[in-house]
This record gives sequence, C-alpha cells and structure tokens, in this order.
Amino acid sequence: MDARTLKMQDCIDDCLRCYATCFGMAMTHCLEAGGEHVAAPHFRIMIACAEICRTAAHFMLMRSAHAGHVCRECAEICEQCAADCEKLGDMDDCVAQCLRCARSCRAMADQPSA
Repeated sequence: MDARTLKMQDCIDDCLRCYATCFGMAMTHCLEAGGEHVAAPHFRIMIACAEICRTAAHFMLMRSAHAGHVCRECAEICEQCAADCEKLGDMDDCVAQCLRCARSCRAMADQPSA
C-alpha cells in the first residue's frame, strides 16, 4: 500500500471508531445520565457526529471524488461534538475519539484528489 492509501485507511478506521463511540455513548451514557446529556442540542450534535463519521468512511471506501469535502465537514462536526462533550464532562472517550477523527479527516481533506 502506498502512503496515501495507508493514510486513507487510518482515516476510515478513525471515522468508524468515532461513529461507534458517539452513537454508543449517545444511546447509553447520555440516555442514562439524562439532564443536559439528552438536551436536544447536545443529543443532536452527538448523532450528527456519528452519522457524518459513518458517511465520511463510506465516501473514502468508495473512493468518491467528494470524500475530501465530506472529510472537511466531518472534521468540523467532530470538533463541535468534542467541545460539547468536554463542556458536559464525563465523556472523555467521546472527546478523544472526536478530536482524533477531526485531525485525521482534516489531513485527508487537505490531500489532493487521487
């Protein structure tokens, strides 16, 4: 595998981990914690993050010419999700995965199309 392919595979893996973490935490930790964890703005950003991460992974897997701008949007949403989860507290796994995915997606978005 060439360096670009390895970088893309790493990004796909990061996106899928972030998807699983955000969706899983929304459906377990947030629903069980209640309060601000299930307030519409927080819950929406968690689900939006999960969905854009899954979508970005799919676009990269299909080698879509649109993967770069989907990754750019994914990075932005991941950063918003990380900030919101950090603000609420007790969501360190989500914050870490979102920030990792954002870095990985920004790097992919900055790559020239193949």
